[in-house]
Amino acid sequence: MRKEVIKAVLVVFIASFCTMVIELVAGRIMAPYVGVSLYTWTSIIGVVLAGISIGAFVGGIIADRFPTPRTLGWLLFLSGLGALSISPLTDLVARWPLQTSLMLRILVITTVIFFVPACILGMISPVVVRLSLDRLERSGNVVGKIYAFSTLGSILGTFATGFFFISWMGTRNILLLMALILIVSSPFFGGAFLKRRVLLIIFPLLSVFLWAIHDKAFTKQRDENSYYFKETDYFTIELKKQEKDGRTLETVVLDNLIHSYVDLNDPLHLQYGYERTYSDLVAWKAKGNPKFRALIIGGGGYTFPRYLEAKYPEAQIDVIEIEPHLTKLAHEYLGLSRNTRIRSFNDDARWVLMNFPERSVYDFIFGDAFNDLSIPYHLTTKEFSSMIRSLLKPEGMFIANVIDHFHTGLFMPSYVRTLKEVFGQGKVALAGDTPFEEMGISTMIVVASLSDHPWKEAEKENEGNCYVLDPQELEEKLKNRFAVVLTDSYAPVDNLTAPIFEERFGRGRRG
Repeated sequence: MRKEVIKAVLVVFIASFCTMVIELVAGRIMAPYVGVSLYTWTSIIGVVLAGISIGAFVGGIIADRFPTPRTLGWLLFLSGLGALSISPLTDLVARWPLQTSLMLRILVITTVIFFVPACILGMISPVVVRLSLDRLERSGNVVGKIYAFSTLGSILGTFATGFFFISWMGTRNILLLMALILIVSSPFFGGAFLKRRVLLIIFPLLSVFLWAIHDKAFTKQRDENSYYFKETDYFTIELKKQEKDGRTLETVVLDNLIHSYVDLNDPLHLQYGYERTYSDLVAWKAKGNPKFRALIIGGGGYTFPRYLEAKYPEAQIDVIEIEPHLTKLAHEYLGLSRNTRIRSFNDDARWVLMNFPERSVYDFIFGDAFNDLSIPYHLTTKEFSSMIRSLLKPEGMFIANVIDHFHTGLFMPSYVRTLKEVFGQGKVALAGDTPFEEMGISTMIVVASLSDHPWKEAEKENEGNCYVLDPQELEEKLKNRFAVVLTDSYAPVDNLTAPIFEERFGRGRRG
């Protein structure tokens, strides 16, 4: 392989590697602002592809007009500056109070942040191809090698980011690394795109500048109460202390959502209303069975598992938490004893249930893996609910929290309808800590069981704290509401929850 072709394939390998790394990092760096949803990834992939496409078109024109290594050097240098701009632009642009739909908001933010870097990176390949073609009869061979190594760079960038970089370095340092790779590559592949004296001035100045702004531009800005921050394979996790109702609580923030409040001194303290509704339902149902067995899907800060362990010392408690780092943090910072009776499974809930060796073993299964912007759709479907049903005892209950607008929301009615398909008509109720007529966007508790239960007794026993719509009342409330059965092949969860986001930003419907 000639020297010029070797240089060409190295350049496109580096450019494609960096492009794919930036594209994958985009979803994680935007998660704290807009969540991780179908809309997020659709916008990112579409914007990056549009940038590459337009960049390739413009790059072809530039390659014909300026077919010199100097052009390539400038493109590598500018693409590095584009990668440097992503982190500070995200902090600035993602906070814009756009009064738009969720789809348009995410699309606009993504375009402003990622289009230009993707476009400049897209210009590189046409220039490299033009510089590499000296003999027409060899053009197919040369172009084939260039595109093969370009694809190889994309493949390795994908695997390296997903499997290693994010958990090792965090998204912002990855962007800094990609920028440095592109900038440092520019004089090697671009020849004398800048005079040597200029390079000797620019590179030290750029290094000093990056050193000076690193903490501000490439470090997540945290308040003074934050004491732990880490980007893992699944979440951006932050721990901070917060004063609530005269208590000092440990706060667990996952991506854009405060997921848990933990009182280290009082495991019986439940800050969230839906957790208190959980506890009311357990107290009502477990009066004659303190040795119940419970499974909690979604450990988070382990607030409710710790509550059950302290409140019911004879109960058996299992937790499925996909993020092993959260379980580790629960032991280190959130009051979970090393000698706990709680058994944790650090894997995807669907995988755990699919391979669970027992059937009909749980008195309670709690679903606590949903939030308003990042719902794991595969845990909402009819097929997954059938797995839940197979693990419940005949009198057992499946209790899941759902965030939606009670009067106008689209997700809650669909989820209720899906559970009815699995558990049967008249087997699904709704509970909450607020009178339903007063609810707007709120956390509601969907309860399903194979058996009939006197649901209103739970409300009577916890008057003023637990409100219940029995199956007949719930049927009446939802009879004219839009609802679909969620399945593995059709689960438009992001579309169903989009109105919540829009209302939060002042544009949605009012109930």
